[in-house]
Amino acid sequence: MQPVKHIVMWNLRGDTDHERLKNIQKLKEAFESIRNEIPGLRTLEIGIDISNIDYACDVVLYTEFDSLEALQSYATHPAHLRVREELGNLRIARHQVDYFI
Repeated sequence: MQPVKHIVMWNLRGDTDHERLKNIQKLKEAFESIRNEIPGLRTLEIGIDISNIDYACDVVLYTEFDSLEALQSYATHPAHLRVREELGNLRIARHQVDYFI
């Protein structure tokens, strides 16, 4: 089995900076809450952008999985699906990269 990195970056909704930061915090807490529920998940980090560059994403999810199969199982895991539902349509843009370590 070959480990996999799964990196997702989002820009989130918010009419004001305060509203957007509230949504970022909600996303961060939601993903961190499932850290110990996902089989094969080695690492989970949420990073909030500090650059304030206009082309930067608001938040990044950095994860490592034991294998491609573990990553694929994560996609349909009830805890992950719960987070996706909970966050609803907070995102306005999403970018993803998966690659073998």
